[in-house]
Amino acid sequence: MSTLTKQNHIGRKISRIRELRDMKQEALAYEMGISQQTISAIENSETIDEQRLIEVAKALGVSVEAIKNFSDEGAINYFNSVYDNDINGNIFNANVNNCNFNPLDKMMELVEENKKLYERLLQAEKDKFDYVEKLLNAK
Repeated sequence: MSTLTKQNHIGRKISRIRELRDMKQEALAYEMGISQQTISAIENSETIDEQRLIEVAKALGVSVEAIKNFSDEGAINYFNSVYDNDINGNIFNANVNNCNFNPLDKMMELVEENKKLYERLLQAEKDKFDYVEKLLNAK
């Protein structure tokens, strides 16, 4: 398998972005209204249709282009170029990307979003349990 094929494996890119967003396959499946097995199949697919890619991008909170152009090296280079230290610890090229947001604030926003998602999932499971218990008590 060539390196080019690995770099263009859209399913791996989706999987990596999902992992970087600290999201489980189940959570992504819930957001998209599909099964976890379908997410697994998507992540194992080298290509997916454009409409499905749009749905995945929306659920992950990124653009389609971000998925298509994602690379681990690019993500690492982005964060490394914000603060690049010389051998003496002096910071240079600190404003290369002119980041207009605090990454920690973004991380906290993601944590809150994930917390809300898991709370909704937990409530859905509680509702299912209550419904089954109600059915059993009715007999």
